[in-house]
Amino acid sequence: MADSIVLLDYKKSIITKIFFGLISSALLIGAAIYALAVGSYTLAVADVVNILLFREAETTAFNVIWHIRVPRILTAIVAGAGLSVAGAAMQSILRNPLGSPFTLGISSAAAFGAAFALGFLGAGMMTSSAAEASIVINNPYMVTICAFIASLMATAVILMLAQYKGATPETMILTGVALGSLFTAGTTFIQYFSDQVRIAAIVFWTFGDVGKTGWSDLAIITAVTIPALAYFIYNSWNYNTFKAGDETAKSLGVDVQKVRLFGMLISSLLTAVIVSFIGIIGFVGLVIPHIVRRFIGGNEIYLIPISAITGSLLLLGADTLARTVIAPIVLPVGILTSFMGAPLFIYLVVKGRNYW
Repeated sequence: MADSIVLLDYKKSIITKIFFGLISSALLIGAAIYALAVGSYTLAVADVVNILLFREAETTAFNVIWHIRVPRILTAIVAGAGLSVAGAAMQSILRNPLGSPFTLGISSAAAFGAAFALGFLGAGMMTSSAAEASIVINNPYMVTICAFIASLMATAVILMLAQYKGATPETMILTGVALGSLFTAGTTFIQYFSDQVRIAAIVFWTFGDVGKTGWSDLAIITAVTIPALAYFIYNSWNYNTFKAGDETAKSLGVDVQKVRLFGMLISSLLTAVIVSFIGIIGFVGLVIPHIVRRFIGGNEIYLIPISAITGSLLLLGADTLARTVIAPIVLPVGILTSFMGAPLFIYLVVKGRNYW
């Protein structure tokens, strides 16, 4: 009788997880269609679907959708998934509920590396016209490499601290705050010695904005995000064992050092690539895994893929709001994610202290 009750509860738990994932996926599809329709150039949903399915001849609506909104929306989806999965992986790898690329200083480090490439190596430039100003990245590979190298520096410090006996989650977060301040100071230093054009390029670039990317940039971000997501899903069982402690994980046959090292390296690469193209997006990697845990629990097998879907939904929703709230002015989405993420995280801490 007891076994039957346990089995029934387990089946209900699985159904709940699958249902939440399906609902999130449906909301993401609906949000994407809505985002295609709204903006300074508003379209009917039927027209959007018709253009997507039948690719009408070159019209204004066709150009707006395929050359402006589709790359922007797909970037929000891919970047939201990547940041959320990186945050979920870091929290599990370090056994730290406050772990994320943003709180551990890795985003700031990647921003410093990208600013170094933009300011000193000539990897980007500022262009302007009567209509708008934008940054053009001449060498995206150089920006990504510099961002990755800088993020590895922050990751190395975090990993060494995680291995240090007695290092608590609070200690690691405080170290992340210190690293974030250090790399932010480095970015400011680069701006101080740059000319006006490069200063403008760096400042404009640091605003988290998914509208900066084109099809080629999106292809690079996607080429890194999809294998990283597959890797984290493949190692989800290993991450589950980390919750019981390193010794227990080792007794179950997990190579703790190798899994932790590669997990942090891939998280750093994923963060560096995303930051190098769209700037700093705060709180997505921190808040989304906690929201998902409150609904489906902490099983990494489900947590990682559903966090990817939910992160895509949040970032896409925030970007759509940024484009429409004071249209025709478009706000950087990084501003809204910080406004939304900080209060939400405080609420989660106050109302759900034991959800980890």
